[in-house]
Amino acid sequence: MELKHKLTVIGLGPGSKEYLTVGAMEKMGQSSKVVLRTLKHPVIDYLKNQGFPMESLDHYYEQKNNFDEVYEAIVNDLLNRLETEDVVYAVPGSPFVAEDTVQKLIKKSEEHGFPIEFVPSVSFIEAIFQVLKKDPIEGLQIIDGLQLGKQRPDPDTDVIVTQVYNQEVASDIKLRLMDYYPDPYPIFVIRGAGIPDFQRVERVPLYALDRLDWVDYLTSIYLPKVDAKWEKYYNMNNLVEIMATLRSKNGCPWDLKQTHESLKPYLLEEAYEVLEALEQEDMELLVEELGDLLLQIVFHAQIASEEGYFDIRDVVTGVCRKLIYRHPHVFGENKESSDAGAFHRWEEMKRKEKNVKTYTESLQRIPKPLPALMRSYKIQKKAASIGFDWDSVEGAVDKVKEEFEELLEVYRTDKKDKITEEIGDLLFAIVNMARFLKVEPELALNQTNEKFIERFAFMEQAAKAMDKGLESMTLKEMDALWSLAKIHKNKKNDKKYK
Repeated sequence: MELKHKLTVIGLGPGSKEYLTVGAMEKMGQSSKVVLRTLKHPVIDYLKNQGFPMESLDHYYEQKNNFDEVYEAIVNDLLNRLETEDVVYAVPGSPFVAEDTVQKLIKKSEEHGFPIEFVPSVSFIEAIFQVLKKDPIEGLQIIDGLQLGKQRPDPDTDVIVTQVYNQEVASDIKLRLMDYYPDPYPIFVIRGAGIPDFQRVERVPLYALDRLDWVDYLTSIYLPKVDAKWEKYYNMNNLVEIMATLRSKNGCPWDLKQTHESLKPYLLEEAYEVLEALEQEDMELLVEELGDLLLQIVFHAQIASEEGYFDIRDVVTGVCRKLIYRHPHVFGENKESSDAGAFHRWEEMKRKEKNVKTYTESLQRIPKPLPALMRSYKIQKKAASIGFDWDSVEGAVDKVKEEFEELLEVYRTDKKDKITEEIGDLLFAIVNMARFLKVEPELALNQTNEKFIERFAFMEQAAKAMDKGLESMTLKEMDALWSLAKIHKNKKNDKKYK
């Protein structure tokens, strides 16, 4: 459907008649009727007194369930009018600031071919600048209070939050802002900026935002950037900046000295400390250890940036692209309802991405520096994904028995290479059995290591209570203490699970 009539969009300014432009007044004076998105605007009474014929679309706000439906209905209404006549459409503020219907109309004009004329106007943002006496050139972020789930405020710059319609919306905005600002952080609540006898500005702590009973659809919030006197809520950008400072010529001598090679042990250590925190189910420790691991990633990215290879943005961009590419069942059309199907899709996309032409290549790509138990687990899992696997766990159990018998045949010989081979085969078979039982062998062995240390500590304490040292005891005496340690451990577990 091609529409040949013209749409003229006028902004009514932030509220006071002084913000109306000459162009807007002339257009409304030339029109047989002005279609208003809403009558809820302070300048409407003045326009009525000027004798401009007007029609409001406020009834859609009563008929529809949410703003998206309201705006869609308004756009469709205007399109219907354009089939038979030119339309002058007036919106609060500026057509290009927080005006969703205008953005929808622009898209429709591209589809249906009707012309749109925009009359220059002043938005409520300019009125807020005047109220606050702020120059936005120093840095300003404007976000929609109804979209704080997608639009995230940056505490390192001044922020204006719009669309604070009422106390209920203010409460939701407050809770979301508390993820970025301290609860008592001072903010400015501004209602009716630029409207004489209605404008109101009040400085309150963030936690009190939803206690203001005068908040309405003309209300916005201004949050000054967080300075050094406040305990700051840091973000990823701050971490990158801090690391760059540490690596600068006036930074830390130790940090400056580090290289990719020298940092290898720390990366491995921090990864294992994260695993330990997970094992202990200690969430406070996990926060700390994840931070330490993240520091290592940022450290390596900073060094690479200084050498001209890549920076942290490339790291983040790369992993985001990878996640989107490998999840066509989430971000594309190919939906998957099971975790097995999703995993298969992931592996398929991974092979395409890496240009892996054979299954052997996919096995060879499993990193060699991984702990051997973990690497063998991954190798077996990939092999099993194409059907090279036992039909049941019994097959894996029989293989363990077979490999153990082969080890028994050679363990008393002097054939060191053969003994090493058979022990490797046995460990590999045990890993296979663990995989069937859905047990991570690396974690299982670590758990046993800890159990051994705990029992050994009990033995040492028991020996000390007997005024003996372990080194002076016979193996039989130590075995007796070991048995006691097992009983002690079992009793503790019984209490734990009661």
